[in-house]
Amino acid sequence: MENFLNHHYYKIIYSVFFICSLSFSFLINSLFLRFFHTLGIRNKNDGTIIRWGAQSKPAIGGLSFYIIFLISVASFSFFFNPVQMLYNMKFVGLLISMALGFVMGLYDDAYDTKPILKFFVQLLCGIVMILTGVYIELFHDNYLNYLITLFWVVGIMNSINMLDNMDAITTIVAITIVLGSIVLITFNSDFENMHLFVLVGVLSSLFAFLFYNWNPSKMFMGDTGSQFLGVFLAYIGIVYFWNDAYKTGPVIASKQIIIAVLAFALPIIDTTVVVVKRLSKGQSPFVGGKDHTTHSLAFLGLSDRSVAAVFIILSFVSLCLIYLIQAYVIIWTHYFTVIFILYFLILLSFFFYISWNKDRV
Repeated sequence: MENFLNHHYYKIIYSVFFICSLSFSFLINSLFLRFFHTLGIRNKNDGTIIRWGAQSKPAIGGLSFYIIFLISVASFSFFFNPVQMLYNMKFVGLLISMALGFVMGLYDDAYDTKPILKFFVQLLCGIVMILTGVYIELFHDNYLNYLITLFWVVGIMNSINMLDNMDAITTIVAITIVLGSIVLITFNSDFENMHLFVLVGVLSSLFAFLFYNWNPSKMFMGDTGSQFLGVFLAYIGIVYFWNDAYKTGPVIASKQIIIAVLAFALPIIDTTVVVVKRLSKGQSPFVGGKDHTTHSLAFLGLSDRSVAAVFIILSFVSLCLIYLIQAYVIIWTHYFTVIFILYFLILLSFFFYISWNKDRV
């Protein structure tokens, strides 16, 4: 009976918080849309390809993400034990790295920073995570773990940034990854987890932003939003997908790699396709262009909304696969490794095919 009452209490808290955060996100996005008309809009005469669409729109969505994130942190200390947050170095590392990513993204939206500066800040975000105890625990040698962690953080921050090239796409992918983390935490009844509270807050801000970002969009998230999400999702990916916070036995490297890759399949595939194509043509992978997986789908004849629908379906499939692995795969075997690798390779091959086929048309 007591356990039932506790679960009911948590449901009320998280439901009320989600509704309030969602409402507040709608409010601040509408206010930003009214008062910030030029943030993130580049000079149209500089020759830079900004996005798939022809229209320039304010890149202000990331501001609401960060505001709701900070409100979530403050609200957790009100509903639960604030000491848990203050003395948790890993969470402090998240706060610091999130601030770095947000400020760098905001500066880039306002002044267009150099790629080397963005790379340095992204690297610094990874270093902060490592110094505060958040790193991928895959090898016995921690130096290898640190190296792959830095690669992961920088890679995901850039992948999320590169994927933000068409209405709603990055928002959809981020919602799926956040939902996957929430499902994992609630599946283990860890309701007083500070990450859960923050995840619910970020989820509400993403849903509210999706309303304004769905095609035809009224605003973009900009680098402020993509760098914020990049840091946040990289951190969550390490804690809940790479390291499996609720593991009861030894870490199975192949299983953890599969789970992490499934969760981030779409941004990983998009970045891989774009980087390989640009390098094969002697182009810089850091210069924008209309050669992303989303663009390839559009060149097949799909509308922007249809492309978004494809990403929703693929993201949902990945979410279901992760749930099945966590809930029903008790003993991990090589058969599972092969099956899920094949699934990823089929997706990767499909997007490579339509991307190269588009160039021949």
